[in-house]
Amino acid sequence: MRGIRVQRMLTGVSVEPLARHPQAVPVLREWFEAEWPLYYGPSGPGSAQRDIETYANQGSLPVGVVALREGKVCGVAALKAESIASHTNLSPWAAAGFVDPLLRGHGIGRLLLSALEEQARMLGFGRIYCGTSTAQTLLQRCGWELIESISHDEGKSLGIYGKAL
Repeated sequence: MRGIRVQRMLTGVSVEPLARHPQAVPVLREWFEAEWPLYYGPSGPGSAQRDIETYANQGSLPVGVVALREGKVCGVAALKAESIASHTNLSPWAAAGFVDPLLRGHGIGRLLLSALEEQARMLGFGRIYCGTSTAQTLLQRCGWELIESISHDEGKSLGIYGKAL
């Protein structure tokens, strides 16, 4: 299999390329619109459908992965060239990370991050970055280091993290 290696946990969760699971797009679109309404909502500048379809790519950025449990999508993440406008000198970025709220705390986020790290290595990157205001603990548990904290989106604090691969 070319691309991302399928990963499994004892809980029966696998992480696979989004490109192999086009049936996940409607669920992912709903999740994105609900989780990030200012960006993907009706008056927001983004299109969840367009972004998700862009992540259904393999072999180059952007690329997305989905977590599956018993054949049902339970998480998503993407690796993309740019994420934070003030930090375009850094690339690639772990982004668009989301785990079904009912399944959080079971290692799915860790599997998604690991899959993105593997994909970045396969694409020849030596480092990976992530900007977050909500997943600091997960990133730190996975060996990521805080590079800096910035004010983002109406003064909201955002941590910029990096990890050597």
